[in-house]
Amino acid sequence: MDAKSHSMAQQVSDTVVRLQTARTGHAPKAVTVILGGDTLVVTMHEALSPAEISLSKTIDGASQVQHYHRQLFETSSEELQAEIKRITGVSIRESALEVETSTGAVAHAFTSGVMVQIIRLEGTIPAAKWDGNDS
Repeated sequence: MDAKSHSMAQQVSDTVVRLQTARTGHAPKAVTVILGGDTLVVTMHEALSPAEISLSKTIDGASQVQHYHRQLFETSSEELQAEIKRITGVSIRESALEVETSTGAVAHAFTSGVMVQIIRLEGTIPAAKWDGNDS
């Protein structure tokens, strides 16, 4: 199946996997992409490497893993933003990243090793177009 026949959601998911693997050498096990109004939420499941999971077993280690991935996201998100704009035709207003560590020891962390990217778009995308059902 070529890229044109994939939904925007699938194209964004494929792009996230490709870029995450290139940045970290570790592909997430799965990616969920949800669009609600002008907010795009990308969740990378099991996105941490075994070393990061091990490091996250302590409070200091979890903090280091979160800081590392936030810095990585800040310094490399331009390519992701450009790809999302190419796929959707909509510019990015803002984006953020939250990393869940395996222990949940950091107050604002989640508990399952998941990474969540929240991306605010400059406008909305019709659902039929997003799902690939728009002819």
